[in-house]
Amino acid sequence: MAATAIPDPNKMHKPHKQIFTKEELDLVGVELVGNFGRARSHVIIPRTFIPTVMRTDQEKQIMAVWDSCPFKAILSAGAGFVLGAGLGLFSASISPNITAPDQEPPSARQVLREMKVSTLSYAKNFAAIGCVFSAVECSIESYRGKTDWKNGTLSGGVTGGLLGLRAGLKAGVVGAVGFAVFSTIIDYYMRH
Repeated sequence: MAATAIPDPNKMHKPHKQIFTKEELDLVGVELVGNFGRARSHVIIPRTFIPTVMRTDQEKQIMAVWDSCPFKAILSAGAGFVLGAGLGLFSASISPNITAPDQEPPSARQVLREMKVSTLSYAKNFAAIGCVFSAVECSIESYRGKTDWKNGTLSGGVTGGLLGLRAGLKAGVVGAVGFAVFSTIIDYYMRH
């Protein structure tokens, strides 16, 4: 058996300190932390089963506008206006125009005028409800930082309360509770 040699401490290599200048450290720091002028082609994206999409700055700006609360409120107001106009037109078309036997039936112009008034009334009301509900829900969701059933319930309560307050305090409370329950049921149905 060969004897193992014990290293001589005097012959061992001692590491020496290397001192960098401030400019050299800055260059190393820029390369390690990030070169802000670097092209996007250097970004490494791990492979997954779902394709990864890199969005441009313009696409990110469009998505930020699309996800903003004012845009959602305006979009909901437009959708509510269209839905309300459809319901108003439907309700005006089935409302009975019964006249007394001694009166002549209304003319087509009078019927169309009544349909227009009914349609616009429904459209404005649904647009207001959609706008207020969407703005309140988006604000609550942004404040809480969560997307769950509580957002719809709270915004339904606020919206119903605001709409009901026009008729008094009791109507405001009933409107808040009714709209909150309705929003919760619709949210539960949509999620399940």
